[in-house]
Amino acid sequence: MAAITMLTKNKTSTKADKAESPRPAGVKGSDANCVVSKGTRVEGDFASTESIRLDGAVTGQLKCDRRLVIGEEGSVQGKVIAADAVIMGRIKGDVVISGTLHLMGSAHIEGDIHTKFLVVEEGAAYIGKCQVDGK
Repeated sequence: MAAITMLTKNKTSTKADKAESPRPAGVKGSDANCVVSKGTRVEGDFASTESIRLDGAVTGQLKCDRRLVIGEEGSVQGKVIAADAVIMGRIKGDVVISGTLHLMGSAHIEGDIHTKFLVVEEGAAYIGKCQVDGK
């Protein structure tokens, strides 16, 4: 059974699976152990065993063993792999999240999505296939 939550601007939501629900999004990034600031560009594969807050740009695969937060100015051109993710920026590449993926209103993804839980805020966009398997 999949768990998809749709959020509208008035913050109402429904949970598809009451037994196991997605964790709340932490978008402030204060729990990030690795911060890539606006104006910073990383070229090549980038990996961290800690949480990441990305406000800069990554060209290459991005792997995060914990929570990934991509700010409104953040972008990735390449595959994104993380435990949990909150996306406010842009991704051009496939997204694989083992936990909960939050697409905020400013998120834009061009690529296939595979996640356990998906929370989509009104205004978010993605172009590609989406597989949600909340097992």
